Amino acid sequence: MAEVATIFLVDDDPAVRKSLSRMLREEGWRVDSFESAEAFLTRPDPTTRGCLVLDVSMPGLDGLQLQQRLAETGQLLPIVFLTGHGNIPMTVQAIKAGAADFLTKPVCSEALLGAVRTAMAHDASTRRATAEIVAYEARLATLTAREREVLAAVVKGRLNKQIAGDLGIVEQTVKFHRARIMERMQARTVAELMHIAARLAVPAP
Repeated sequence: MAEVATIFLVDDDPAVRKSLSRMLREEGWRVDSFESAEAFLTRPDPTTRGCLVLDVSMPGLDGLQLQQRLAETGQLLPIVFLTGHGNIPMTVQAIKAGAADFLTKPVCSEALLGAVRTAMAHDASTRRATAEIVAYEARLATLTAREREVLAAVVKGRLNKQIAGDLGIVEQTVKFHRARIMERMQARTVAELMHIAARLAVPAP
């Protein structure tokens, strides 16, 4: 069973927290609400994935400062900002720092729900891509130094005979290394191997 996404709602206005929490829960999300940025930072499990719906202007640590704090500690939650009196420089600062959206209060349900869905989808896509790269890097680490040389030559488009000449080995040995590379990189076709190499930015010799 898939884990229910968590929406973290941070706003110092109790009425806003109550109404937005109800709205988000009706969409099937789990909602954890906090009255301040400081309270949010003390949540029990900072690794929980989800989306942060964050008020900009709050006593103490404000929304933009919380965004910066999260970035500094590697907590890359997608953020949908809410503000009652935003301005263009503030919006630009938030978006440049990675915010998913910047909405003005009072926010309509369609706008907020759409922004949260988009933020969650983008975050899931980013996490999948990151996990894919980590898996590719783990496979690459299993290659020997010679296999890495052969892979780099393959990426360059060199034929087996040319690779053999470049490396001073026989063509049959090149074929053996290529087969091992395909196996260790879990590539079913040369095209798939080239795709993996491109994702890893494997340099050509």
